[in-house]
Amino acid sequence: MNFTKYIIAILVLIAFNSEAQTKKLKAYLDEKQYYAPEIGNYIEIQLQYVGYTIAYKSKENGLQGEIAVIMKFMQNDSIIASDAFRLQSPIMKDSIIEDFYDIKRFALKPGEYSFSIELKDLNSLEEALKATKSIKIEDLSLKTTISDIEIAESATQGDESSVFFKSGYNIIPKLSNYFPDELKYMPVYFEIYNSEKLNEDAFGIKQKITNSLTGEEIAFFSKTTRHKPDNVVPFARSIDIQNLPSGKYILEYIVINKSLVEVAKQTYEFERSSNIDNMFDPEKIILNPAFQESIHKDSVQFFLASLIPMAKPAEIKNILSVIKTKNDDNARKLIQGFWITTSGTNAFESWMRFKQQVLVVEKLYKNNYQAGYETDRGRVFLQYGAPTTVIQRESTPDEYPYEIWQFNKIGKFSNKSFIFYNPDLVSTTYRLLHSDMIGETKNPGWQQVLRSRNTPHGNIDTPNQNVNSSFGDSNYYFKQY
Repeated sequence: MNFTKYIIAILVLIAFNSEAQTKKLKAYLDEKQYYAPEIGNYIEIQLQYVGYTIAYKSKENGLQGEIAVIMKFMQNDSIIASDAFRLQSPIMKDSIIEDFYDIKRFALKPGEYSFSIELKDLNSLEEALKATKSIKIEDLSLKTTISDIEIAESATQGDESSVFFKSGYNIIPKLSNYFPDELKYMPVYFEIYNSEKLNEDAFGIKQKITNSLTGEEIAFFSKTTRHKPDNVVPFARSIDIQNLPSGKYILEYIVINKSLVEVAKQTYEFERSSNIDNMFDPEKIILNPAFQESIHKDSVQFFLASLIPMAKPAEIKNILSVIKTKNDDNARKLIQGFWITTSGTNAFESWMRFKQQVLVVEKLYKNNYQAGYETDRGRVFLQYGAPTTVIQRESTPDEYPYEIWQFNKIGKFSNKSFIFYNPDLVSTTYRLLHSDMIGETKNPGWQQVLRSRNTPHGNIDTPNQNVNSSFGDSNYYFKQY
């Protein structure tokens, strides 16, 4: 079965202390099909609400949002199954806004349905979103079959009262199929049905992972386990993907009988981004003429170096090695190889979009001794994209010139900010002073540094003790997001 994941987005009007803001409500939706002997075939609707896009009201111990949800399954203009409810978000404390999840299950007979969903932010004046899609319910009761594969965002000891409960665990679904380097494991869950119909005392489940671009099977992940037949056999495994290089892959599970004949199979496609050292071999890359024509000879080394803000440590090692050789053909091949690994079949389109971003960064941020991509602002722009909001202060009574960049979303992180400053007052070389983004520079004394032109230093324990509020206060702006 192949079910399409899609994003629901609506514009909402949000009120905080009588000040209206326009935001874009987002919810990620996926569906999985299962079977239970006591109820038959059923579908699980999974929703992930993007926390920072929802309107919240103040509560005694934090902030809380509320969404009205209506779901319907229809056939021939008749409602076959439906549910309508009000969903309250978890209490958000200390302005830390996180995504939250929900699951609804519907028992449905095999057949084709029109599924509709409405989402209404009850703290917003905006109209509800209405979306529909076609869903085909497969009959999983007739023979040995496998449910859809579910990947867990987290799995904890089960509580039967939880909507996330399955086979002894509370499983929060992972709706994204992207696995960055910081995710070391892939928790997998699915169910095998009617294996007792094989009329054997045991059956096998074979696992394999193949590269979706090359078709190569990754031998390390291939394994087969033995299982006892039953009408429902739950399968849970955590796959260690620490040594899986960057790329696009297909995870496949196959039920085999004692004669090693394949009886049923199910697949899951995912993308991996890893810092594992992949040695660059130019002999294995055939240069695409489109890549060659898109990079002029006098700029090939420049564009190769511009990949560094996007690259992982092992890739940076390859980039620097090729730059030292000054071999233009190998530089073009490495650029091509980088984007094939990053974007697969969309490699050239992704490269051309990035090339335009590099040119924008070069125009905005280059200086007398740095290319645009080498500057802190250029690097952040290329790595995370354009900021949602920029506050610029070229002159304040006490502070060096500064810029605050605010991002509504960076990957799975919400509401992240960067503050850049210009301590030499001559060039336009703004340096990154502080950010609350994981992995970026963190300076608890950034306020003191920003005002060090006129403000005496504090001490190690309280670096900002001499910092007072003033007109154009950077601390005020930084805390607004």
